[in-house]
Parts: sequence; structure tokens; C-alpha cells
Amino acid sequence: MAEHTPTTKPAAGASRGPSRGGASGSRGGAPTGGARGGSRRPFTERAKPEYDQKILAIRRVTRVVSGGRRMTFSVALAIGDRKGMVGLGTGKAIDTSMAIQKAQKDAKKNMLKLRLTKTSSLPHDIEAKFSSAQLMMMPNRGRGLISGSATRDMLLLAGVKDVTSKISTGSKNKLNIARATMKAFELVGKRVIHHKIATEKADAAADLAAAKALAEEAGLPAAE
Repeated sequence: MAEHTPTTKPAAGASRGPSRGGASGSRGGAPTGGARGGSRRPFTERAKPEYDQKILAIRRVTRVVSGGRRMTFSVALAIGDRKGMVGLGTGKAIDTSMAIQKAQKDAKKNMLKLRLTKTSSLPHDIEAKFSSAQLMMMPNRGRGLISGSATRDMLLLAGVKDVTSKISTGSKNKLNIARATMKAFELVGKRVIHHKIATEKADAAADLAAAKALAEEAGLPAAE
């Protein structure tokens, strides 16, 4: 018969072997119990933008100059508050974020306030044409929003419901379709002037601040 050798259990509190990273028991000797990388950053809620926005198209434009090729980005953007206000703008810059900011400013200058019915629909049929894009929109009495391409995005941003739209041509240029939609909106809306005035005042203040900074650097008296 095989002899049975009794096994001895380690005493309570004794470790089975050396721990990794020293006596602290953590990797690299770092103290345990704290959050990884220090304390958490305080949560700050982002401010809700004034208008919802939708990027309709982004194009990369290449221009050949004497030193080579120069690439810029062109952005078409629509904004709206889903309560009858909608705008369309374009912007071009060497960076997409800067082009989007320019498109937002342009869209605020071209805002329209639509005259809608109590059910947030159009008061009558409207037609418009821009370049090769020909558009027709009709109220459909409770059948929902039946539309496509850039027209649907702009109707959603404007908060228009129960409308059927039809693009009569085969144009796939979303910017032309969006401009045709804005021309149609002009038949049932009016321009929002205060947005344009506020944007122009902000641009003038920024230009004045830049002129003062340049004058201070050159040692010249600042312009009033």
C-alpha cells in the first residue's frame, strides 16, 4: 500500500507567495483604494444649442495654384428650431470645423419664419425651382411627412408635418435641392431680420477688436 503523507495548511494570515510589486500588493507598488488617475472630473452639463442643425453636404475643393494644390472644404448646413424657423447657409475654409462655423453664421443671416397651420402643416400647395432642381410640396391632411433628400431634413428642422414633397427632376445635388426648398419656403414665410442684424454687429465688433490689437502692436493710436 502507498504511504499517505499528510499535507500542512498555511497558517491563517500567511500569504502563499511573494506579491507582485512589493508589500503593497498592487502592480508597480502603487497604493490601492484610490481612483485610477486621480479624482474624477466634475460633470458639467453642455449648453443646449439655440437651433438644431443638419449638415447636408461636405465637399473637398481643390484649387491649383503656382505653389501646388490648395485644398479647402465646402459645407452646406441647415438649421431650425422645429417650431417654424429654418435657415440654410454655406461656408468654405481650410478646416471642416471652421467651415461649419461659417455655414452657421450664414444660415442665421438667411432665417425664415414660416406661416404654418394649427396642425404645423403648409397652408397650400407651393412650387419652386432652383437650377435643375424643381420641387413641389403639398399638405396631405394627416398622412405624415412623405419626403426625401435634403427637403425632408429641412422640413424636419422647420417642424413641418403632414406634407408630401416631390422632386420633379433627376438632380442629386443636395445643395440645389435645399435652395429650391428655401425658395418654396419664401412663399409661405418671411425673413427674420434681427438674426442678421445681431450677426453683423458681432462681426463688426470682432473686426474692431482685431484692428485695436494690431494698432497696439504697431504702437499707433487705437481706432474708436
